[in-house]
Amino acid sequence: MAGRINDEDVKAVRDAVPIDAVVSEYLQLRNAGGGNLKGLCPFHDEKSPSFQVSPSKGLFHCFGCQEGGDTLTFVMKIDHLTFSEAVERLAAQAGITLRYEEGGYNPTHQRGERIRLVEAHKLAAEWYAEQLAGSAEAETGRVFLAERGFDQAAAVHFGVGYSPQGWDHLTRFLRGKGFSDKELVLSGLSQEGRRGPIDRFRGRLMWPIRDIGGDVVGFGARKLYEADNGPKYLNTPDTALYRKSQVLYGIDLAKKDIAKSSRAVVVEGYTDVMACHLAGVTTAIATCGTAFGGDHIKILRRLLMDNGSARVIFTFDGDAAGQKAALRAFEDDQKFAAETYIAIAPDGMDPCELRLAKGDEAVAGLVEPRTPLFEFALRQIVARYDLDTPAGRAAALDEAAPVVARIKNSGAQHEVAVQLAGMLGILDTQFVVKRVAQLARWARERGGRGPAPDRQQRPQQPGWTSSPSAARGPALHLRNPVHATERELLKLALQRPELVSPAFDAYGVDEFTAPPYAAVRQAVLDAGGAEFGVSDPQEYLIRVREAAPDDTVRAMVTELAVEAIMMPRGVKEADEAYAGAQLVSVRRRAVERRVHDVQSTFTRLAAGGDPAQLTAVQNELWILQQYDRALRDRGPAAL
Repeated sequence: MAGRINDEDVKAVRDAVPIDAVVSEYLQLRNAGGGNLKGLCPFHDEKSPSFQVSPSKGLFHCFGCQEGGDTLTFVMKIDHLTFSEAVERLAAQAGITLRYEEGGYNPTHQRGERIRLVEAHKLAAEWYAEQLAGSAEAETGRVFLAERGFDQAAAVHFGVGYSPQGWDHLTRFLRGKGFSDKELVLSGLSQEGRRGPIDRFRGRLMWPIRDIGGDVVGFGARKLYEADNGPKYLNTPDTALYRKSQVLYGIDLAKKDIAKSSRAVVVEGYTDVMACHLAGVTTAIATCGTAFGGDHIKILRRLLMDNGSARVIFTFDGDAAGQKAALRAFEDDQKFAAETYIAIAPDGMDPCELRLAKGDEAVAGLVEPRTPLFEFALRQIVARYDLDTPAGRAAALDEAAPVVARIKNSGAQHEVAVQLAGMLGILDTQFVVKRVAQLARWARERGGRGPAPDRQQRPQQPGWTSSPSAARGPALHLRNPVHATERELLKLALQRPELVSPAFDAYGVDEFTAPPYAAVRQAVLDAGGAEFGVSDPQEYLIRVREAAPDDTVRAMVTELAVEAIMMPRGVKEADEAYAGAQLVSVRRRAVERRVHDVQSTFTRLAAGGDPAQLTAVQNELWILQQYDRALRDRGPAAL
């Protein structure tokens, strides 16, 4: 086995790849103030951004689910990699050659499984593209693309390729690159044959499917020959890399424009995505052989940031299957904060057909005259009933009213309820409006969870424990000025150590009354003290996180390192005066607690204790009171 990666190389990778550049490959980030960025957390569902990234510290933290860490932690969690695999992946991006403590440079065959599978797919995509561009056999594929309006440049832009008809051309090619039969089968590129692995895709046009980070994780393969008894489209099976319900074709190309324009266009096929992009609709994406569902919504929501002006436009075919798909998409409509629409081309053409028939302008225009998805759903419902009879109108209302009740905008909900009454021919408009309002209220009551808790306040638990089961931490009452001040001082010690050093390093662990804060103070101490952070802030934070005894304390360190410092009104940035006030406040409260303890002892001894001991206690009490007075009068100068 190869040894551990050299520590200097790990640090070089951390320094070379900015955390905001890595995170922004997966979600849209916006300014959160104080040099931080915010976005929708990729690790749990949320409707407003509680996920924050601190580029200056190289850390992220979610105040909703408490996930946090550095660049490597983020890559490990989001792509399910080991530590070594995450380092190797980022090192490859940064062009850094890694050294290993034992065994020299890491042999290729010993690299992490996911890294190996991604490499295999990358090589396969390049090989398929070469076959399409240069092999005589691939003429059928080139003709197929040309007949749909795609030239060689378009094929290159989207990475389209061709898989030869032979049994094991790709398998033999990848074996020659050092991949084992087991890896090829695990990747889904090969499958078991009678005499060993054979190519899964043969005689087909190949579309590489990339994840949001740009890695090829699978393929969509289109049938070209009548002799092929397989399905029209054949996709990579579910593997360690590829889950068809969790990928969107074209997301790697579309993500920046989706985030920039707050608009996404969902089409049905690979050629539709190509047609849209070539026509200037660069926000187009498609599912990969499955219905548009919850996991796809999560991907888009992180890019759209759930702002009220965001738009998602579905361009389903006008046939029965397309209508069914549109209604299925509407079932998930409430998972979007974005408004959802449907666009159906004239004569039921898909974007690829429309581009061929009427040109790029027709495709660009397709997504402009949009019909709200709820309106399309209502039309489909109403069309199924006989509205000439009271029973038909009543039945249609029973099915349609819940659809209107799900409209997110209350003003639009009322207006559509009035329109529904007209569509059904019900003269008593207010009856329909009240019915919809009642259903909407019931839906809120069933789904409501009460007011959202303050994200800065930790969950209420009976006590502090560092066991994994208590990963969300202790009960911290931030309205308690003692806890709030201790928190601020620790944030300063982690984020702005130059403002509190060297005084902070003289503070005892027992000066922090909240057990989790005491644990963080101990971690700072074990990492060499806050003064170390003055010379190397990023390495200092890494050391403190590593010094934490468990994931609970480590999460608290990350949270405090990322959370904004709570500045007084009118003060834009933490300075020595603010830091000094926090230092003095924590110290004075520690002194007050000691004074209380000593006074109790003095009272007890005064009732008949040892006179010498009583004198010593009285002397200590006087010193403490003088120190407290000095802190009050002179502030940080008395520390």
